[in-house]
Amino acid sequence: MDKIKKGLGRGLSSLIGEAKAEPQKNKLPIGDLIPNRYQPRKIFDERNLEDLTNSIKERGIIQPIIVRNSNDDKSKFEIIAGERRWLAAQRAGLHNVPVIVAEADDLKSLEIAIIENVQRHDLNPLEEAQGYKRLIDEFAYDQEKVSKFIGKSRSHVTNSLRLLSLPNDIIKLIETQKLTTGHAKILVGLENASFVALKIIEKKLSVRQAENFVKIFKKKKLTVKKDPNIKHLENSLSEKIGLNVSIKNNKRNKGSITFDFKEIDQLNKIIEIIKLYY
Repeated sequence: MDKIKKGLGRGLSSLIGEAKAEPQKNKLPIGDLIPNRYQPRKIFDERNLEDLTNSIKERGIIQPIIVRNSNDDKSKFEIIAGERRWLAAQRAGLHNVPVIVAEADDLKSLEIAIIENVQRHDLNPLEEAQGYKRLIDEFAYDQEKVSKFIGKSRSHVTNSLRLLSLPNDIIKLIETQKLTTGHAKILVGLENASFVALKIIEKKLSVRQAENFVKIFKKKKLTVKKDPNIKHLENSLSEKIGLNVSIKNNKRNKGSITFDFKEIDQLNKIIEIIKLYY
């Protein structure tokens, strides 16, 4: 754990200290604790949760759960860090759990939750990205500040956030671990990302194989022969106006026509032709 902490910009202990945690360990009824609305982790692996439950049955909870007073219900305490321990404790049949009560605002609560989960490698890549996005959207962080706070490179933060641009169907596949982070990075920015994702799963492609598949697919797409009629029309227009012309159309006969010009006089020529006839 010490090695992991050194790689982070802010250690969990320093953040808890800033949040003015009470030094003594208290025990609270398990029903007095409620989940953290800023918890970045949404999916709890069933097998890991079962292992933790069995461990708690044998040895109890070794590391206290960090909580704060709930703003919504004064009789409750909101979990800042340790929701998995809390869930496992319920399964183990515990009535009371050890806690550390901290004075933390919403920002500090989110910061502690992110750091704790990152240290434990408990977040899937989407949850990690969503945590960073909340820091940016709700607490005016920028990517550079997130990078320094989390102790990872700016490019790591940027690539992490790019995952959120993927279509919802792919996000679901990542959340359910049918696609890995490596696969997800390949899919970012692809027009046919959903198609490629399904092929990766269907063919059980590794990340390297998926990269090669995307390269081959792009190459095939680039070498698709243009309809001879469209090509003839392009050549005919180019000869008449003296400029390169490109026509793109799909099966529904929708598309675009592009005129390439290299100087302002050529642009004016295109405008004059359009005005003359339209």
